[in-house]
Amino acid sequence: MTPYEQQAQQELRAWQQQMQRQPSYLNRFTRQVQIRLNNLLPEKVHRVLTGAIKQMVQGVLFGSRYISRRPLEHATLPERETAVVASLKYYRTTAAAEGAVTGAGGILLGLADFPLLLGLKLKFLFDVAALYGFDAHDYTERLYLLHVFQLAFSSQHSRNEEYRRVAQWEEYRQTLPTDSAAFDWRTFQQEYRDYIDLAKLAQLVPVIGAAVGAVANYQLLKQLGDTAMNCYRMRLGLATTE
Repeated sequence: MTPYEQQAQQELRAWQQQMQRQPSYLNRFTRQVQIRLNNLLPEKVHRVLTGAIKQMVQGVLFGSRYISRRPLEHATLPERETAVVASLKYYRTTAAAEGAVTGAGGILLGLADFPLLLGLKLKFLFDVAALYGFDAHDYTERLYLLHVFQLAFSSQHSRNEEYRRVAQWEEYRQTLPTDSAAFDWRTFQQEYRDYIDLAKLAQLVPVIGAAVGAVANYQLLKQLGDTAMNCYRMRLGLATTE
């Protein structure tokens, strides 16, 4: 094992431990705050956000052949991850700019940020899959991306279960439905919204919305990038324990 691989394995082990923690008092408190904030939003807004998330993600599942790059073959781990880090830098900058623009535009543009940011995140995941050598034209690989996404943006209450699915993917993929309609969309969208609502609701506030949008989007992409890299490190066999 090369020094780079040893360092990556150490980072992976630390991340695995973090994913398997039990919910802390702060986690439980934050979850209650998110639930209360969600209850303040009109039901119409909830329906719009839920519908946008579901339609966009389903569109990605069926239209991936138009946005997927060819898998990177015959590359070392450092070469793959250098490319992933460069891609993440681009998407973080793009997401920050998008968040600043929509945050400065008031509540209507602030709401538009949800589907726009979601699209950037999903496109980034398709790029990551290809850079690690996996073909996202495969339906089960696209579902894997959704589980990576869900792991990145789930509360600690459900993160342990989602981590086990990702860590044992080769076994779990054998149980997957062939129809995307059978995917648990309700849990997917609710966990995603609960995770980001606390930060993103502040984006709707006049004056501070632009700054909040830029910082929140930048950090959310970092969270997704860290999760995706470690998930694919497990797929490549760097994990010694799960």
